[in-house]
Amino acid sequence: MKLISWNVNGFRAIWKKNFWNFVERERPDVLCLQETKISKKVIAVADFSFPGYQVYWHSAQRPGYSGTALLIKEGLEEFINIKNGLGKEEFDDEGRVQVADFKSFYLLNVYFPNANAQLSRLDYKLRFNEFLLRRVTKLKQIKPVIVTGDYNVAHQEIDLARPQENVGNPGFTPEERAAMDRFINSGFIDTFRFIQGEKIKYSWWSYRSAARSRNIGWRIDYFCVSDKLKKRIKRADIYDFELGSDHAPVLLELD
Repeated sequence: MKLISWNVNGFRAIWKKNFWNFVERERPDVLCLQETKISKKVIAVADFSFPGYQVYWHSAQRPGYSGTALLIKEGLEEFINIKNGLGKEEFDDEGRVQVADFKSFYLLNVYFPNANAQLSRLDYKLRFNEFLLRRVTKLKQIKPVIVTGDYNVAHQEIDLARPQENVGNPGFTPEERAAMDRFINSGFIDTFRFIQGEKIKYSWWSYRSAARSRNIGWRIDYFCVSDKLKKRIKRADIYDFELGSDHAPVLLELD
């Protein structure tokens, strides 16, 4: 099974660029999108076509903000159903989580909050992380879990180009990194590190200072799987060559 996750930073914008060419080239079984920034009203009248896929949207109440979406290949026998949200209004209003039920695992498509400048949303993000971890822990009692998306945190110093300059900045605060520690230590595998070891690749670059062309980036997009899926991990990578967003798609292939 081939799974791809991509923060598209605005679905309407990337649709006009290379999005469908990317889908046709890669033909993932499951494509998880974050930061779609598209409202239910726009979706209802938009002229989008996804041949071969069923699309499930989860929009934020605030127009042009946040949001997630899942593209599931038609006829995929593993797929059972999907549920939007975690059942808590303060998080679900922003369209941040989709829970897809497959025969052998749960897949969570997640757009984690950004701590923001001056860390104005750090407390919100930490509450989100803890609530999500509690839900994931319950799901793991039923069957294995995959959590993918834009985590908005570089876990270790190896995961960003300039760690010393960014200590305490959004996405690299001790609190966010500790939350990621708790998540991993609860029984999850960072699939990129598991397959690629200490290889340096990034999944996000600032639009400022030509950061992408200079490869001054951060690895903040992940596929993490519960330990029981360890033997099924076949491939994990970052498509850092793929343009269209300030994020790169990330890949997970399972046997």
